[in-house]
Amino acid sequence: MGPSGQTGKFEEILAQYRRHGWRLARVLARPGTFAAAQGAGEGGGASYEGAPVVESEADAMWFTRPSAEGREAWELRLVGDTPYALFELFEPDEDEEDREDVRREMEARLREYAGGR
Repeated sequence: MGPSGQTGKFEEILAQYRRHGWRLARVLARPGTFAAAQGAGEGGGASYEGAPVVESEADAMWFTRPSAEGREAWELRLVGDTPYALFELFEPDEDEEDREDVRREMEARLREYAGGR
């Protein structure tokens, strides 16, 4: 049998997205999600597959890939038994601060969804 539990779900989702050309940009993880698989990183510098890990109330993964006409696609995928994702397409001239605001709103929506199940 392959990797177990939540860590295995992260690996399955990562492999699925990579097959479709997505790049892992950031990981949201509840306290303890990765503790069993890898020692907790000292100094808050935790990473997963090269992407920074940010503590959150839900386990999720941020993916990005280039899209048509210079746009950038971002998808926030819940790591759980039920597939759930939020998608946003950013214009090339959108500044990073505005993009980050949208991503924070998406994370809030995902937490609401995960908390309400």
